[in-house]
Amino acid sequence: MDRKSVSCHKCVYFYVTWDKNFPYGCRAFGFKSRLLPSVEVKKASGKECLQFKKKEER
Repeated sequence: MDRKSVSCHKCVYFYVTWDKNFPYGCRAFGFKSRLLPSVEVKKASGKECLQFKKKEER
């Protein structure tokens, strides 16, 4: 899989929260953030998200 194609919106672990200060969440890593979780992971580790799992198409 091409890791540059990681998109939180296409990941099964991504969710939108009700918290206006931290609107995005990641169930795989268990956190909420102001930025997309994949951006936070990249900032913290220097690597693309390794937990990305593509949602099944409807």
